[in-house]
Amino acid sequence: MAYAAYLRVYQPVSAFGEPDRSRWMAYADSPARPRRDSLIAEHAEALFRAITTPPVAVPERESGHAYVRRADGITYVCPWQTRLRCLLSCRRMPSGIGPAVDGDQAVAALAGLQEAGPVWLHILASVWIVPLTWFVPFAPAERWLSLGEGQGRASVAATASATRALVYTTQMPRARRRVARGLAALRRLPSGSGDAVLEPSRAVGDLAEVGRWLEDFHPHSLVELDYGGLVHLVSDDALCGDQSVAEIRAAIDGAAREECEFAVVMYLRARDRWRAFAEFERAN
Repeated sequence: MAYAAYLRVYQPVSAFGEPDRSRWMAYADSPARPRRDSLIAEHAEALFRAITTPPVAVPERESGHAYVRRADGITYVCPWQTRLRCLLSCRRMPSGIGPAVDGDQAVAALAGLQEAGPVWLHILASVWIVPLTWFVPFAPAERWLSLGEGQGRASVAATASATRALVYTTQMPRARRRVARGLAALRRLPSGSGDAVLEPSRAVGDLAEVGRWLEDFHPHSLVELDYGGLVHLVSDDALCGDQSVAEIRAAIDGAAREECEFAVVMYLRARDRWRAFAEFERAN
């Protein structure tokens, strides 16, 4: 299991044009698709590519798999887009790191995809930490926690999972409103407010990037934050006590009220927790 977290967008099947719409509908109903442990299945596929001789940095064809959700009679899908994500990673990867990849070929392949039509990346990934701006689109009540073995703990109704997981899910309009409110609040803070680590201009830039990404999708989509493999780095008590969404929301509330000191305190509480996660990377 990779030690990474994921920010995903699930679009209604109706948002896709044909033939993708029919293909995803058939996929969602297929008994053969990965279901309860889709993340494990995706990681297993990535591991297989990594241990193949020679390693396969970028699959030749795009994945036909997706994460699937159903709510209120609507089917939502989040395509894995494995080839697209690998191409983007290879383009950003410094030379000499990982499997041999021709950067020019990766750029050319991406250009070819864009020429064929708009390309929307449905999944963002972050290794070892959750970027603090990823918490902004969510509310504390949208949290679902499973410690594994069916031990579900949720603020909203959810099916207990055999998999250890911490997930937040919200509707796209709510996510966009919260990001917009966060941007407005951060812009009210003077530069260098309270602590050098809370630099409003940088926070605004990072959060605005999340907002632009969300704008690419259907307005009736779902947005999901999945702690992914990071849940295996901490104890049950630490996972249960993680209230990063509530802390970042409190920081934004403080900024909106121009209570800079309170905003910084709440921000630092969340930042210090995730700084501890970053230490795992150095230990590794």
